This record gives sequence, structure tokens and C-alpha cells, in this order.
Amino acid sequence: MKKSTKFSPKVRERAVRLVFECRNEHPSQWAAVESIAGKTGCTPQTLLGWVRRHELETGQRDGLASAEQQCMKDLEREVKELRKANEILKLASAFFAQAGLGRRFKS
Repeated sequence: MKKSTKFSPKVRERAVRLVFECRNEHPSQWAAVESIAGKTGCTPQTLLGWVRRHELETGQRDGLASAEQQCMKDLEREVKELRKANEILKLASAFFAQAGLGRRFKS
């Protein structure tokens, strides 16, 4: 069974800060993450995800920040809806153009 544990934003921030502070004391970032994860009660993979997200948000790592990802997702959804509306309008325009000429519409 999967254990679902939610960590407060304060715990996340503190754990990430500790990883950055203790980074020089360990041979790699992963070693620092493993060390801190054991102390905070989360898995190393979870803590590494938090660290990577923090690096994205602060510009230390290439990629899109969460706000940019959400904006991109919203824009993609809007483009999809607009394309669908455009297709409907094209079909309606063709239908009414043929109806005006007294022809039957072919679908």
C-alpha cells in the first residue's frame, strides 16, 4: 500500500535550504539529499524533486517555472478551443453559402 504524506511548505523550504547549505559537506548533491531526506522523513526522490523545482524557480536550472508551465498549458488549451471554433465556423459558412445557392450541403 502507498503511504501518502503531505509536507507543509515550511518543511519543504527548510529541507531544500538544508540541502544547499550541506552540499559542500558531501561528495555530491545526491549524497546531501539522501542525508537530509533521512532527517526530514521524506524519500530522497521526493526531496530531490523539491530541490530541482527550487532550482527551476530561481533560474539555477534550465526549464520552465511553474507559473510559465501553467501559462503555457492555458495557452495550448485556448489554441485548441479556437481551432475547434474555427472549424465549426468554416463548416457553417460553407453550409450557408451552399444553402444560399439552393444546393444541398455535402458532409
